[in-house]
Amino acid sequence: MSLKGKRVVVVGGTSGIGLATAKAFLDESAQVVIASRSASKLSDAQRTLQSHVETHELDFRNMDKVDDFFRKIGKLDHLVITAGDGAMGVFNDLPVENAREAFDSKFWGQYITARAAIPYLITDGSITFTSGVYGRRPPKGASTLAAINSAIEGLVRGLAVDLAPIRVNVVSPGLVDTPIYAGMPAGQREAMFSGIGQQLPVGRIAQPEDIAESYVYLAKNGFTSGSVVLIDGGAHLV
Repeated sequence: MSLKGKRVVVVGGTSGIGLATAKAFLDESAQVVIASRSASKLSDAQRTLQSHVETHELDFRNMDKVDDFFRKIGKLDHLVITAGDGAMGVFNDLPVENAREAFDSKFWGQYITARAAIPYLITDGSITFTSGVYGRRPPKGASTLAAINSAIEGLVRGLAVDLAPIRVNVVSPGLVDTPIYAGMPAGQREAMFSGIGQQLPVGRIAQPEDIAESYVYLAKNGFTSGSVVLIDGGAHLV
């Protein structure tokens, strides 16, 4: 299925996986709209992409703002949601409020965004959510994030039935070299990436471009729905 001229909305498309995904769709000659809470990140993304993209400020946790956003956007072919903050911490130490905030962002933000987009999606279009490998194999301190990711994947299976023939899928990335780790000292960050990468069958951690290809695949493949695309470098095998 060609994506040439297709209207693709990427919520969270200003950095990391989202920015790489926006570029991957542009490389397929799609018409790309990116949305983010940060006006400065939107400007940076436009400069980085060096291509015509439509940009909008959006807090996807706010239902009214999301409804307004899609009214402005109008008809679209594919929706990709890569935005969402998680929360790490041992279960009995992590404040309940932090866990609720994480659900409000990563789970409810994606839920609200998809719901608002439905009236504008073409019938053979698609929605792609984002979960994460911790939903399948959580380390210590990831119980809340495991619950959020699992909830997203369960929602996708239900929506693939409820919204048919619109296709609904989810990408579940493993460890990815994104700006989320920029606050770590460079040496510590590289040592962590190298150590984890050596344990993986592929011998390295992911770059955002590796993950972006999966969103493009899910938009192009008209026979894929209700699927979780796990991209973890083989971490689930070791």
